[in-house]
Amino acid sequence: MNYILSALLILLCLVFILEMYHSLKRSSTSWHLIETYRDDLQNKQLIDEIYAYCQKDWKLRRIIKANEVTPADIEKIYQKLLKWGNFHKGHRFVPITSFFYVNTLDYLVKHKNDEAKTLTMHCMNALHI
Repeated sequence: MNYILSALLILLCLVFILEMYHSLKRSSTSWHLIETYRDDLQNKQLIDEIYAYCQKDWKLRRIIKANEVTPADIEKIYQKLLKWGNFHKGHRFVPITSFFYVNTLDYLVKHKNDEAKTLTMHCMNALHI
């Protein structure tokens, strides 16, 4: 019985470490893009980098594939978020940060044709801004 509990504890610790690594990598990448494109928000390379990150991340990739999201979709959503969310709060910038979280990305791709204000307000609430 002690072996089972020990194995379970080790497994939980591994899951925690992997999730923390994932979270730190996501935050680092998001912050890097925010800082890199702070003064160049219309640079097409930004959209390519966001899309590439979503393709590499195992959680976000499922959303991208399931909804057949293209870089053009990311661009369309980004422009809507930029219209109402073009301000920085801490290490967050809604038009970029929103693409890095499962719940906001899933909402954005499923509601990409909604009004810009609605999309931005949902993301601001989800990101606690």
